[in-house]
Amino acid sequence: MALVLGLNSGSSFDGIDAVLVEIENGADGYPARPKFIAGNSYAWPDAVAEKVLRAFDNTLSLFELCRLNYLAGAVYAESARALMRELSIRPEQLEVIGYDGQTIYQEPPDHTRMAAFRDEENLVARWLDGPYPCGLQIGEPAIVAAACETIVVTQFRPMDHALGGTGAPLMQYLDYVAFRDVGPVLTLNIGGIANCQLADRDRGRMMAFDTGPGNVMLDHVARARLGKPYDADGAAAALGRIDQGLLDTLLAHPFFHRPPPRSAWRLDFGAGYADARMAEHPHLSAEDLLATFTEFTAIAISRSIRDHVEGLGRIDALLASGGGTRNGFLMQRLAAHLPSSLRLARSDEFGIPAAYKEAIKFATLAHATVNHLGNNIPAASGASRFGILGKIALPPRLARGV
Repeated sequence: MALVLGLNSGSSFDGIDAVLVEIENGADGYPARPKFIAGNSYAWPDAVAEKVLRAFDNTLSLFELCRLNYLAGAVYAESARALMRELSIRPEQLEVIGYDGQTIYQEPPDHTRMAAFRDEENLVARWLDGPYPCGLQIGEPAIVAAACETIVVTQFRPMDHALGGTGAPLMQYLDYVAFRDVGPVLTLNIGGIANCQLADRDRGRMMAFDTGPGNVMLDHVARARLGKPYDADGAAAALGRIDQGLLDTLLAHPFFHRPPPRSAWRLDFGAGYADARMAEHPHLSAEDLLATFTEFTAIAISRSIRDHVEGLGRIDALLASGGGTRNGFLMQRLAAHLPSSLRLARSDEFGIPAAYKEAIKFATLAHATVNHLGNNIPAASGASRFGILGKIALPPRLARGV
């Protein structure tokens, strides 16, 4: 039995979630479903959050981004230490701390060009102007390892990128671990971006893809038009009216022409995109915008499931997680659009709190990394083969010969 601490700050950028879980490997050598022990959420310091938001908008210099990487590492370290203090956990009790870092940029693979790519031996050509994916996650792991005196695993996406995979979403490994004994199961995580996974005991049958926006556009409207960080429970959206013209424009987004495996990022549905649509419809109230963007999120999820998940008839539940599950109006609209055969539920039914599932995901991935377990799902990400995701930073207390 291993104690693992997981951290997450997702595309919604609404704080850092920290969890402590117990993980025991099953009879097949893979982790059994993680046992949630405790969790908490911590705010980004305002001075750091302002710099991260500027990084999203690509307005930081390279030098500023370098320092921000260390700053973000300090914030992750403080969050981990806070949970350790609250739970009276000593460094030597932890097997590992896992987190991905704050994604600043994400560029998906160009599947069409990759299929035609012939110069497989030329690694430079893959990324020089090539079709292979890339991304940047910040949060220097050496700071976390030194401050927490614990092994740290971070940056899980680059290895999948190196193997030609999307690197996003990453939820599918936890879903395999958690639901391989009850699958097939369809899961949905509604963070800033929403993603869907088909979990199956046969990893060759699994799939994962981003469905489009989750909370990112809703939160932007709430900040820009209501002066609030988010629309609590979708209360303002519930008062608005859907604008069909705006909804039609949103549903025509070229993202929906990308076949799975696919990933989305703020460049697709972030503040710039939301501002452009708002500028085209200046007559709409904040409530009408929120109602329309909520409907867009719900339809994007449902349409993506209908269009891309084969064998829906053999699946009876959609297990939702992420901050979007706290938006009652969004969940109501999603239930209205889903196939009638799919029961919309929360991952809490299986002992995985919906609010903390992403942090549990990184704890589980990190446990697999330090145990040298293949923790990507090639059928879901498009990677060419299995690999071990994550980069390891060792704490000073493990130094030998000193």
